[in-house]
Amino acid sequence: MTTVYTLRIDGKDVAGSEGASVLEVARENGIDIPTLCHLDGISPRGACRLCMVEIAGSNKLAAACMTRIVEGMEVTAHSERLLEYRQAITEMLFVERNHVCAVCVANNHCELQDTADELGLTHFDLPRISPKVDIDASHRLFAIDHNRCILCLRCVRVCDEIEGAHTWDIMHRGLDTRVQTDMGIPWGESTTCTSCGKCVQVCPTGALFEKGRAVARGSKTRRPFLPWMKVVAEERGL
Repeated sequence: MTTVYTLRIDGKDVAGSEGASVLEVARENGIDIPTLCHLDGISPRGACRLCMVEIAGSNKLAAACMTRIVEGMEVTAHSERLLEYRQAITEMLFVERNHVCAVCVANNHCELQDTADELGLTHFDLPRISPKVDIDASHRLFAIDHNRCILCLRCVRVCDEIEGAHTWDIMHRGLDTRVQTDMGIPWGESTTCTSCGKCVQVCPTGALFEKGRAVARGSKTRRPFLPWMKVVAEERGL
């Protein structure tokens, strides 16, 4: 028998099943918490840190996607402190790479852009890092522009957990961190990639895209695998 816990989020009494995350319960009750790395159907990662919330009794912020609910928990999902934190995180995501929205294939259809707009981010105070990063267009159908990558790792997780190919992984550390294919070889030379396109479809920015796609052409086509990703994950206990 499933245990149901009662808790409060932003002063609203809500309930959720044992094992559910704060993010899941919040969304089930119409409370929006921003996130860029989370996607229903693949395991939570807590990579983007946008979903951080305040929990009564703790002076530390907690990632809503990784924090399991407990009986009587009191959560603050929106406050001035959290808004400033989320604005800072979003700004850092922009300045860490070379996001030139006007010439990006995902312009006006980008989750990073949408998040900045929702948070009221109108300008950057931090200096741009402007790293020299590559574009890998060696695959016959797709390409990756590391300038747009925010390291949400959706591509890594969907390739591993849904497609089962584990083509994508992570290399290096700090500012040099990159997603990679097959231990660092060009994508077009990968022996594990099935060319399914799942990684491209779940990318929240224009980092992964289909070749021949025009700038700001429209939102990515959500292929049939997405609706049942959550069902697959639940069956696997993710």
